[in-house]
Amino acid sequence: MTRLRLGLIGCGGMGSRHAEGFDRLDNRVRVTVAVDIEPRRARAVADQFPGCRAATDYRAVLDDVDGVLIALPHRLHHPAARFFLNAGKHVLLEKPMATTENDCLDLIAASQRANRVLMTAYVMRFNPLVIRMKELLDQRAYGDVFQVSIWTEQYTRLPRPDGLTTVAWLGGGQLFSHGCHYIDILLWFLGRPVRGTHLGTNSGTPWMEREGTSHVTIEFDSGALGYHFGTWGARGTKLGYSFQAHGTDGMLEIDFTNGQLLAHMQLRGEESVETRTEVLLDATADHKPGATGTVRTELGRLARIGELSHFLDCVETGGRPLTDGPGSLQGLRLIWRLYAAEEHSVVADLRGLGLDEYRD
Repeated sequence: MTRLRLGLIGCGGMGSRHAEGFDRLDNRVRVTVAVDIEPRRARAVADQFPGCRAATDYRAVLDDVDGVLIALPHRLHHPAARFFLNAGKHVLLEKPMATTENDCLDLIAASQRANRVLMTAYVMRFNPLVIRMKELLDQRAYGDVFQVSIWTEQYTRLPRPDGLTTVAWLGGGQLFSHGCHYIDILLWFLGRPVRGTHLGTNSGTPWMEREGTSHVTIEFDSGALGYHFGTWGARGTKLGYSFQAHGTDGMLEIDFTNGQLLAHMQLRGEESVETRTEVLLDATADHKPGATGTVRTELGRLARIGELSHFLDCVETGGRPLTDGPGSLQGLRLIWRLYAAEEHSVVADLRGLGLDEYRD
């Protein structure tokens, strides 16, 4: 099998994380170039892969790659991805796809013209715990789902001097930059949205131009509700990262801290109520983190391996990515509608924004 020659475009933050675990796929992919405007960062990533060279300008590496993984600041996603698609290269693009609808549509059109894969790196779709929860919800294993709640509590203080906290660079606030992962998950889990609300604040995160803390509630056409609370201002946390799905026969919980999918059920007898918890999946049972790692770090590594493997599958077979351009745009359109409704203190009309309802 011919290995795909992959370039890593952006080697700080997420770019360096993506480089972890590529050895698990070295029979299918070869990292040939690492690009960053900071030569030291590019060299640090390049040194991890035999024969990989470092560069500071992505426009100078076309001859080295068949596809690229782009992990640049949000505002740079569109020009970089468009450059590689127009040159006939496959693109795995960090979220969000772009910061405007027109730029997203432009990338979708460019991928169609070039007949090349454009996939958004919504890595949570490839987390083994999330995959299993989705399967159980689709099977109605715990009854009809009527509520999915997602909490993401972290402390993320982006540097203000380089502009990365501004709407111009991020495309929005915490919801757009990070919460787009979980809007995508809610759409994937629950189907077609009907209406919703967003409330955000930068209280507690004064370095953010827009919200650093975000609450989203969405009603779906099944009658189910989806909720996401996200913050970049958590100075402490109990839930950390957690998913909970309530069904008519029990509740499913993803505990990312311990790497487990749990089922909670109440068994009602004649005189008492017994609560039973069952471990349905221990995702790190065969992949324990190293001495300096955490369970959530290891889960992230497994998810990124799954994500890259799916990208390679699509390149090799011509298949459609689970997180393709049209689906990714639907989630961003939903966020933009929530933002607009928030500005006018009204409930957002979200009809037509299901993952299967894309219109260009």
